[in-house]
Order: sequence, then structure tokens, then C-alpha cells
Amino acid sequence: MAIDPIIDQFADALWLSDGLARNTIESYRRDVTQLHDWLALHKRAAVAHATSGDLKDFLGHRVTVAKSSPRSTARLTSALKRFFQYLIQERLITHDPSAALESPKLTRGLPKSLSERDVESLLNAPDVNTPLGLRDRAMLETLYATGLRVTELVTLKVAQVSLDMNVVRVIGKGNKERLVPMGEVAAEWIQRYQLHARGDILGEQKTPDLFVTQRGAAMTRQMFWHTIKTQAFRAGIHVPISPHTLRHAFATHLINHGADLRVVQLLLGHADITTTQIYTHVARERMKALHAMHHPRG
Repeated sequence: MAIDPIIDQFADALWLSDGLARNTIESYRRDVTQLHDWLALHKRAAVAHATSGDLKDFLGHRVTVAKSSPRSTARLTSALKRFFQYLIQERLITHDPSAALESPKLTRGLPKSLSERDVESLLNAPDVNTPLGLRDRAMLETLYATGLRVTELVTLKVAQVSLDMNVVRVIGKGNKERLVPMGEVAAEWIQRYQLHARGDILGEQKTPDLFVTQRGAAMTRQMFWHTIKTQAFRAGIHVPISPHTLRHAFATHLINHGADLRVVQLLLGHADITTTQIYTHVARERMKALHAMHHPRG
């Protein structure tokens, strides 16, 4: 189906006014396009002129026919609200049909993490006697030491890492920059990787990327996802694991050792403290477990 130009204008506005990441903008575009296609299929109004009844029918269809999960429905509702708020701001419509929409209540699960012992096993899993193993060790150490998002990790440039100050300059969501300390251990592994592995992996090829592959390019999200699963298997870790698991472990272990929530928020690059507050629940669960284990009346 032909896409309504208003959807492209909306996506452009998200980039120009809010500086959102490309993946976030594409997610908004995809969600509004779903409504556009559904309206066209059922011969209803154009997407900019959808009524509140159209929106309720569309969301009802997504839940009952497409079996959309509560989380997906909540994201879709949020995207539609954002779209129609944009139309109001641009004075393209005078009434917001999404005003009465309510998002489904979500139960916020605890993030999956690893124990400190499991993390230690994972970090020790790569064979550091090989260039690729040394690279993998440096990446795992960096991820656990900084709590970077996987995209932030694989797109790191050599110039973004200061081995003198032990900090990483990260370009995060919304093109926002932050400085993240990484500690001496991770810095040492990065230095070892740069001195003894990076050149061997690249050969005659040149790139500003820090973590590289034999193709002379940066490690990709998918490749690192496969790497971490492979190393977890070598470490004898048999629970589901992803790069995000180490990010959660980073935050959880900081909280467990007494780090301030605001500091963890800054390190993770969360725009809102409420996103970081989930880790207080993790610490609370740990305290309950310790109480049950050690108190005589636990």
C-alpha cells in the first residue's frame, strides 16, 4: 500500500525535534503504518483523520486477531498518541482521537542478570592465547565494566577510549554523549587487545573501529550476540544470556555493593530515573533471599 506522506513528515519531526535514534524513529513509523494499512484495508478514513472509534477497533483487532502482547499493545498505543499529538501541534487536526486511549497495565519483571561468580566464569571463558579470544575477552570486560548497550559497545572507535584516564566516551540514544569510567582491569584488557590482537585480526586493513573482525570492519550486534552465547557455553552457563544480561549484571552488582541509584542512572545513560529504579527491586529481592537464608526465623 502507498504510504501517506504525513507518516514520513512525522518521522522527520521526531528526528529534527527530539533527535531520536534511527531504530526508535523506525519503530514509530512502523507502528503508525500498521494503523494506516488497517484503515486502508477496511476502507476507513485516511490515517490523519482516524476517529477514536477507528483507533479502538484497530487496537482491538491487534489484541484479538493478531494476538498482540500487552507490551506490544502498550508500545503501539504510545506511538499512536505521539502521532496524533504531532498532528495537533502542526494544526493538521483540531481533535485528538487518541486522547481517551489507555495503555494496558504492564507487570514489570525483574531484569535477567548473572551472579558475580557466573560473570567471573564468563570473563575467563575466551582463549586469550588467540587474537579473536583476546578480542572477545576485552569486549566482555568492557561491557561488564561499563554497562554499555550492545550498540554502544560494537560502534566504539579507538579515539573514544582513554587508557590514561580509564574512561569511555559513549554516543548513546538520541545521539547523547556521556563519559563512563571503566576501571583498570578493563583498560588493561583493551590495551592487551590493541597491542597483541587488533593488528593481527585486521592484517593490512584499516578502520577507526575499536573491536574489529577479520573483514576489516566493526563487530556487529549479531556477531557479538553469537560470541557471548558461545563463551557462556564454554563457561558452563546454561541460562539464557545476551549482551543485555551483562548490562543488567553491571547495574545489579553496583546496587548490591551500595552504589547510589542516580549514579547508576548516569552510567547506564537512562534519561529517566524510573527506568533505573527497577534495580532497587533487584537489590530488595537479594536482601529477602539473604534474610531467608541466614536469619534463624527466616
